[in-house]
Formats: sequence, C-alpha cells, structure tokens
Amino acid sequence: MEGGGDLDNQIEKLLNVEKQMRLAGDVAGTKKAAIDILDLCFKAGAWKTLNDQIVVLSKRRGQLKQAVTAMVQQAMQYIDQTPDIETRVELIKTLNNVSAGKIYVEIERARLIKRLAKIKEEQGLIAEAADLMQEIAVETFGAMAKTEKIAFILEQVRLCLDRQDYVRAQILSRKISPRVFDVDASKEKKKPKEGDNVVEEAPADIPSLLELKRIYYELMIRYYFHTNDYLEICRCYKAIYDIPSVKENPAQWIPVLRKICWYLVLAPYDSMQSSLLNSILEDKNLSELPYFRLLLKQVVTMEVIQWTTLWNTYKDEFESEKNMLGGSLGDKAAEDLRQRIIEHNILVVSKNYSRITLKRLAELLCLSIQEAEKHLSDMVVSKALVAKIDRPVGIVCFQTAKDSNNVLNSWAMNLEKLLDLVEKSCHQIHKETMVHKASLKV
Repeated sequence: MEGGGDLDNQIEKLLNVEKQMRLAGDVAGTKKAAIDILDLCFKAGAWKTLNDQIVVLSKRRGQLKQAVTAMVQQAMQYIDQTPDIETRVELIKTLNNVSAGKIYVEIERARLIKRLAKIKEEQGLIAEAADLMQEIAVETFGAMAKTEKIAFILEQVRLCLDRQDYVRAQILSRKISPRVFDVDASKEKKKPKEGDNVVEEAPADIPSLLELKRIYYELMIRYYFHTNDYLEICRCYKAIYDIPSVKENPAQWIPVLRKICWYLVLAPYDSMQSSLLNSILEDKNLSELPYFRLLLKQVVTMEVIQWTTLWNTYKDEFESEKNMLGGSLGDKAAEDLRQRIIEHNILVVSKNYSRITLKRLAELLCLSIQEAEKHLSDMVVSKALVAKIDRPVGIVCFQTAKDSNNVLNSWAMNLEKLLDLVEKSCHQIHKETMVHKASLKV
C-alpha cells in the first residue's frame, strides 16, 4: 500500500502521545489520541492495521476505561463503511474480543453480537446466529434502555423458533413479563437520583414498547402453534387486539377478532375459556362480524348443536381461514372443532339429564354408541364432567356420589325450610282468624 510507511510513522507518533497522556492520567487526551489513531487507519483504508491498533491500544498497561469505551464506540461507526462482508465480520470480531469481560462496554458488546448474528442469519447460518445471541444476558445490564433489552430478548426468541428450539424459546420468553408492556411510558421517565445508574437512550432503530408488544405476542403465537394450545393462542391474539393502534384501524382488528373467535371455539372448555368467551360476546365490535357472533352464541347457549348443520354453515369460512390457522394445522383444526362441538353437546346433556341411556346419548350426539362412549370417557378422565357408565345396562349416570354427611345436611336444611313454611302458614291463619272475629264483632 502506498504511504504505508508514512501511516506507520504517524501511528507511532500518536502512540507516543497516547502513552504520555495515559501515564499522566489525562482522560480527554488519551481518548483523543486513541480516536485519532483509529481515524487515521480508517481514512487510509487500512482495515487490518485498524484491527491490530484496536487490540494494541486496549491491551496497553493501565489503559483507561474511558479510552477503551471511546475507542469501541468510534470503531463501531466504521462497521457500515467496510468495503466487504469479510472485513466487516473481522472488525466486529475484533471489537467483540476487546469488549469481552469488560462491564463498562457490555452494551456495545451486545449491539456488536446482534449485528454479527444478523450477518450469520443472512448467510443462512441460523443455528450459529442463535448460539451467538444466547451468549449475552441483557436482562442483567442496568444501563441498557428497557425497550432495547426487550428487543434483544425477542430477537433471541425468534432465532430459537427459527431453529425449532422450542424449549429454549420458552425459557427466553419468560424473561419478559407481559405486564411490562402495560406500563405508561410518560409516567416512567423519572429523573435519576444521585448514585443511580444512568440508563442510555435506546437507538433509533429499536421499535416502541407497543410495537414490541405486538412482536412479543406474534412470537408467542408461533410457540403455542407448536404445542397446539388454542386457548393461549387466543389470549395472544386478544392482547394484540387490545393494542390501541390495532383497535383504531378496522383493517387490522377485523382479521384479529376473527382469529380470536375461531381459537375460542377450538379451545377446550374450562373456566378461563368460558370467561373469555363471554367477554368477547360483550365486545361491540363483534356486531361487525354477525357470522362469528352467531357461532359464539351457539357455543355459549346450553343447547345441542348439530355438527353437520354447523359445518355446512361455516365450512367456507373455515376453509378461507385455513391459512390463518397455520396451513398444515388446517386438517387438525377441523378435527378439533368437531371434538369441541361433541364436548359441548355432552355438557348440555349432563346439565339436562341425571340418567340417560347410551343409545339415546349417541342419537343426540349424532355418533355411534362406541364413539359416544369414547368421547364421554375422555371428558371424565380430563375431569371436564362427572359421570358413570353402567355398561351391561347401557345407562350413563351424571349424578355425583353424595357423601352421607352432605345428605344429612341437605335433609336437615329441607326440614328447617318445611318448619319455617308451617310456622308462616300458622301465623297467616291466626291473622286471618283474628281479622274475621273483629269484623263479626263490628
């Protein structure tokens, strides 16, 4: 390279200046000398020399923390101006090695790792990118902005999902509490007290808290798709639906509300599903989707639903939503929908009958006796209802076995009610007699 000797002489002079300033304890002078050396290498386009000088300066005896921080921050500005990807990776790795184990440049190191992981991902090395990102535990960084921490953890979760490492994705997602998204940002900006760590401002490319909330729930939906947890998927969509920017835009909330309705119907019956179902039915926006309002009404109403009628009515809607339901999950979802309708019908029967024959139960459910018995047994095992089947006689009993103490207590209560009624009746008769006698005297 032309002028290579001249560059070395200039660096040598600046290194001598840096040594004098460092030994004198002059922070500003040391920082300026270190930055000037890097700037000189950058302007000359000597990228290898730049990497070597970063390492040399960081390892000098008694090097000041402020000088290392300034040097790393300055060199990070050169990353985007590197001539090719190899030079860029080499510079990032050099800065990463320099900042490793130094708590005062931990934020810079996290940002460097994120950039390196992005490059690896673009090259198709998702596993390597995920492993790189997992090295950094940003939740322990006191000086990092909250939004930047959340964005970093979400990136870790996304890469784990991309490599289908669902266990690690779940562990990482638990580092973020959903309550953090509900904090009012305007109230949170307090003046730091004396002695407190100064929290850095998040970079401009970090999304806002509400945008991060949406990204978080979209990643959780991907995770719950893997486990086929319909209720949790529904709750994630509900959280997205409650974001103000989504609720104000019909083009955004209508598809989300449709998804909420489908997943509510697909979710197994329990107290949380029932509570969510009733709260969605009270939503005024549901009137914009009369088809889905009717579907939810049918599920809430304790009446037997004819599967064939329901499927013929909603088949087209369901098919159009197949992409929404995750493509390959479409067939599984259709089976699950039928399963939920059968479960609903069994619950309706158990509310209206104390005893019923298996044959009649099968007729009401539009199933064979064997299928009806299987579905009923599954619900009893999952503790969704209490029932006993007398197979030789072919009778299902939905009554729970009563404890002798409870029976005696109920008898005692019934006797008490009866005696109260007798006493009231006697009082009324006595009153009528007195009124009658008084009227006769008059």
